[in-house]
Amino acid sequence: MLFPTDLASFLDLIRQHGDAAYSLLFAYAASHSLLLTLFAGYAAHAGALNFGTLIMVCWLGTFTGDVIRFWIGRRYGTRWLGSFPRLERAVQIAARLADRHYAWMILFHRFPHGIRGVAGFAYGISQLPWSTFLAFNFVAAGLWSCTVVSAGYAFGQVSEKMMSDASSGVAFALLVVFLGLSWFLSKKLERAVERS
Repeated sequence: MLFPTDLASFLDLIRQHGDAAYSLLFAYAASHSLLLTLFAGYAAHAGALNFGTLIMVCWLGTFTGDVIRFWIGRRYGTRWLGSFPRLERAVQIAARLADRHYAWMILFHRFPHGIRGVAGFAYGISQLPWSTFLAFNFVAAGLWSCTVVSAGYAFGQVSEKMMSDASSGVAFALLVVFLGLSWFLSKKLERAVERS
């Protein structure tokens, strides 16, 4: 089977190619954030990946990615952003914030969407010393990895329980709420697109 057609087949594929899956997750954690890592936590709950190994791989991946972005920011500043003025402005604003609130920023920049891409570069062009960045980044990478992988794992537990209790009204009610919320958010997005 070249392409899995259902979740069980996909999880089997992950089991068969665990080393490749861990390598992909390392690279993804170094460059992006949440979605694949959340799914990996779910896959760990299903037994396709090892929970402890997954946390370590994501921890080292996200740490390494931010160290590389810090180095680029420290080495090249914002010169390379000249043709992207909005991105350059965002990096400079984040660098000023990092000068004042580096501890909080490093601890939480991985969670909100959009900040992760510029934060590492901003730390590099800020006045933040390498040693301080490395120490805070290592701790923050561990917190992020444990939190996101555990959230995916917990979702696996909850969804398994809901599936086993599918005959109960709770599963049906959650499905109705999910579908209603999806419809509501899609309508809001549609209106926002029409206005712009």
